Amino acid sequence: MSEMKEKRPFKVVYTIVERKDSKKGIWYRIGTAWVNHDQSLNVKLDAHPTNGQLHIRDYEPYENGKRVGTSPESTTYEFAAADGRLS
Repeated sequence: MSEMKEKRPFKVVYTIVERKDSKKGIWYRIGTAWVNHDQSLNVKLDAHPTNGQLHIRDYEPYENGKRVGTSPESTTYEFAAADGRLS
């Protein structure tokens, strides 16, 4: 008997780049994150944010260019380089 493994919900990792010529920041999707049983995060990055900030949101599917659901949960993280300085 095979049991279906429950899919873990995932989060999407962005970096938001501020531009002088734009009032809004440009959001770049740079990775994916998963919440562990102890509420810690595993984060897989496909790119390194040059501003040192990660913005992590719950995944929300899109249909025809519009969000299907809305999730209030998002978190912004700053991370330090190995020498302790913010990147």
